[in-house]
Amino acid sequence: MAAERLTTASFCQQELEKQYSPSRWSHRMAADDVIKAHVKALKEGLFVCLFVYRRHGTERARSLAQTLINVPYGEEDGEKLDVYIPKTASLDVNLVIYIHGGYWQFLSKEESGFMAVPLVDKDVVVVAVGYDIAPKGNMDLMVSQVRRSVVSVIQQYSHISGLYLCGHSAGAHLAAMVLSTDWSQYGATPNIKGAFLVSGIYDLLPVLSTYVNEPLKMTEEVAVRNSPSQLVPELKRSSSGCQIVVAVAQNDSPEFRKQSEEYYKALEAAGLTVTMEDVANTDHFSIIEQLVDGDYHLTKLLLKMMGKS
Repeated sequence: MAAERLTTASFCQQELEKQYSPSRWSHRMAADDVIKAHVKALKEGLFVCLFVYRRHGTERARSLAQTLINVPYGEEDGEKLDVYIPKTASLDVNLVIYIHGGYWQFLSKEESGFMAVPLVDKDVVVVAVGYDIAPKGNMDLMVSQVRRSVVSVIQQYSHISGLYLCGHSAGAHLAAMVLSTDWSQYGATPNIKGAFLVSGIYDLLPVLSTYVNEPLKMTEEVAVRNSPSQLVPELKRSSSGCQIVVAVAQNDSPEFRKQSEEYYKALEAAGLTVTMEDVANTDHFSIIEQLVDGDYHLTKLLLKMMGKS
């Protein structure tokens, strides 16, 4: 099956590696530099507003919100949440769970509170999920962890008025897997009202033979059962009421763009409530970095979905 998928794509190994190397498609800077800049942006943030540089990353979020760090959702060391709570007396708040990217082997919740900067002012709780990246964690474990993190959130914050998901890159894959969960195995059924899947991978088969899989060590069987593209019927059963936004960057690679387009079409064909956002003047990294900005297109879309526009 994997061989058939790659033959159809007509890529030699070198081109396949390039297609699944997002940093090589940025027009802003060199590949190594864009990754370093991405980590810095998520941690510290550096956003230009009226020609003035302002810091808007995770560090800024921790100074703006009431922050609970390392809240456990399981027994393992990596199973922790960071919670960014608005300074409001209201219990009737929306909550966004953010699942970070990093190709299932990089980044952490420590850089993942940045989107709280514009959201806490709108009385939105933001939860950044930690999970065991490779090589410590494998794909089955990571999927299980993010699913359990969602159950833990709704148990701890049962008063919230709306639950939303946002995931970037590998985190968009994991968010899509959350939407495709058979919740009968977890003793709870989250009512996820909306999900933003940003520059994700929904078919894992093409990455099996690339550098991405070296620490993951996925077999074809593991890749198939953890590919959201294979689980659209499951998603329809468990998340039929969810508004889904599939977003892709203008300067994502052709294969990344194809992954989003094909997943969007599959969800649309299944009769789900889904829209496709092709975000102009962004690359794989800036498309998520700009969520620190309340005036950014995806931020406004998220707030509108929550009735906060």
